[in-house]
Amino acid sequence: MADHVESRVRWVLVFWLFVLSAVAYLDRINLSIAGSFIAAEFRLTNVQLGSLTSAFLMGYALFQTVGGWLADRLGSRRVLAAGVLWWGIFTSLTAAVPPAIVSAVLVLATTRFLLGAGEAVLFPASNQFVSRWIPSEERGKANGLIFAGVGVGAGSTPFLITYIIVHYGWRWSFWMSAIIGLAAGVVWYVIARNTPEEHDRVSPAELRHIQAGRTVGGSASSGAAKESSPSITAADERILWSTILSSKNVWAVTLAYFCFGYVAWIFFTWFFIYLATVRGLNLKASASYTTLLFLSMAACSPLGGAISDKLTKLHGKRIGRCGIAVFALLLTAVFLTLGSQAQSAGLASIVLAGGAGALYLSQSSFWSLTADIASGSSGSVSGFMNMGNQFGGALTASLTPAIAARFGWTTSFFVAAGLSVLGAAAWLLVDPQRALAPETKPPPSL
Repeated sequence: MADHVESRVRWVLVFWLFVLSAVAYLDRINLSIAGSFIAAEFRLTNVQLGSLTSAFLMGYALFQTVGGWLADRLGSRRVLAAGVLWWGIFTSLTAAVPPAIVSAVLVLATTRFLLGAGEAVLFPASNQFVSRWIPSEERGKANGLIFAGVGVGAGSTPFLITYIIVHYGWRWSFWMSAIIGLAAGVVWYVIARNTPEEHDRVSPAELRHIQAGRTVGGSASSGAAKESSPSITAADERILWSTILSSKNVWAVTLAYFCFGYVAWIFFTWFFIYLATVRGLNLKASASYTTLLFLSMAACSPLGGAISDKLTKLHGKRIGRCGIAVFALLLTAVFLTLGSQAQSAGLASIVLAGGAGALYLSQSSFWSLTADIASGSSGSVSGFMNMGNQFGGALTASLTPAIAARFGWTTSFFVAAGLSVLGAAAWLLVDPQRALAPETKPPPSL
């Protein structure tokens, strides 16, 4: 390959991370679509069915940091492939639980907890990939494309899973989800490498472009030796956990992502129910507006990333990373406030879907920032941040209906709007130019 011809291997791999992101949301949202069939077969109450979602979120939250730590040491290629294999197994095991089993709730909750633990590696490992493969000035666009998979996966799941359930039964919806995921994981393992230096299809021009804008070095070894190296992150690039946990940047972005997660999971968990039961829409209309919401997320995630990169190039990271996040979260608060008070059910649905899109304008900023500041520990730092996101989602699952039952659904959306404002305020405390200092070794004695 000629030196002056730049390949696009990094974008092929970003696209496949988009696919894995979509598959992950297929695997996690299928429970909500098949939930009534599962509840009928195992005689579960709504509370018991809800506990399965809580079990997933707990596993997903608790293993975020572990997943990031593994990616920092073993590389994104192997960790993501192993994660997809893991969650494929436990998606299948959900469908394999016999209807007459004793303690069905405990068994199902355990499989969902372990599924969440497996899926926890996805985005921290993806961010570790971004830190090594994507120049800093392209990270907004790359993360925006990766997280667009969330909207595409969540938006396509109702149609696909419903079709499978109607024609083949709910168990086949889980088996098919597992098969799709395993196929995507195999392709990832075949085409991916931990660093661009290892990939024989990366042209010299693309490699120079990546290295010029990268904030972390490649592996110290080369070729096959790199792939077999027990640790993909050089010792002098690692960041001590004491440094991570004492960083104002890390805590501020984690608080902001907690707020993001609280709002996002209102849309994932309660939006469909809100439209059907509170706004009085029929199932078809509720499904259509819910799909609009997910499409809004899918469109605004890469749009926000592209805007972030452009503003970063023109005005620096303070505006490009922090500014777009502040704007997006404040805009989300406006949409939530206006949409919850709209008299027309259709208008309310559209405005609230706009709020979901506005929220996802900020998505890439979280992950681009942690890739920028965390050097060789981007997986660990982004995993810690994403743990905060999942705790916000878990709080939404129980607090939102409790607030709605006592004060009304409008108040629930007001609380979410308030947390959006809090998230925007937290971003004001972030200094994107202050990178975390890697571990330093004392000079050798003479």
